[in-house]
Amino acid sequence: MTAEKYTVETVTWVKTWVPHKLFSFRTTRSPGFRFVPGQFARLGIERPDPAAEDGSGRRIVWRAYSIVSAPYDDFLEFFSIVVPEGEFTSALEHLREGDKIYVDKTNFGFLTTAAFPAGKDLWMLASGTGLAPFVSVLQDLEVWETYDHLIVVHSVRTAEELVYRDTIEGLRDHEVFGEFCREQPGKLIYLPSITREKVEGAMNGRITTLIASGELERRAGVTLDPARSRVMLCGNPEMVSDLRKLLAERGFGTSRRGKPGNLAVENYW
Repeated sequence: MTAEKYTVETVTWVKTWVPHKLFSFRTTRSPGFRFVPGQFARLGIERPDPAAEDGSGRRIVWRAYSIVSAPYDDFLEFFSIVVPEGEFTSALEHLREGDKIYVDKTNFGFLTTAAFPAGKDLWMLASGTGLAPFVSVLQDLEVWETYDHLIVVHSVRTAEELVYRDTIEGLRDHEVFGEFCREQPGKLIYLPSITREKVEGAMNGRITTLIASGELERRAGVTLDPARSRVMLCGNPEMVSDLRKLLAERGFGTSRRGKPGNLAVENYW
């Protein structure tokens, strides 16, 4: 990739959620970089490579990362899991303030609310780091103005992995989004689910199991109705695949030529 296709940004903030497992970081943002909530960016870091064609002894390794921050923020924020022996994340884990990182100038992805006609209820179903794009979506004023209910379901293995919980729940007190919550209590619904331990206040089990049993809808107080619900999926590939099959049985599908859908899925993972 030529230098004209990316910018060199600086890491400005690093937050470790779970040591050697989950972390977030922010970078500077080029004024020319634009994106829609739910999209992802391609990030690059330099790695040693004696066989590099340019003789530099290094090469840039690229990976896709959903953007956590809002389109109006002057920084870019990302959420990552450390993959054992992973060439990219094992290096990314050691990022510090002041380090350089490459950002492709192009935005990517179709996990946006533009993927389907507006409905009444927006369901955002995530596992693990798949929560990242939904944190950005929740900072989109148009989403708050369009939907009656914003339902975020975050499935993780253990309670310590429930990152961004304070950020999401804090939107109820946000100077702008909080007004919607005060006018309509219950507009923002946050439902954490933990699969490997039972924790008070959280559901227990995989999202597929919770939908099949009806517990998810009971907890939300909202029905998964294909006529009024719009669903966004992001996370573990197996989870996404299983949910697509389950939701298809209930009348949910992605948009096709000439046929608007009610389901949006990101396949870059």
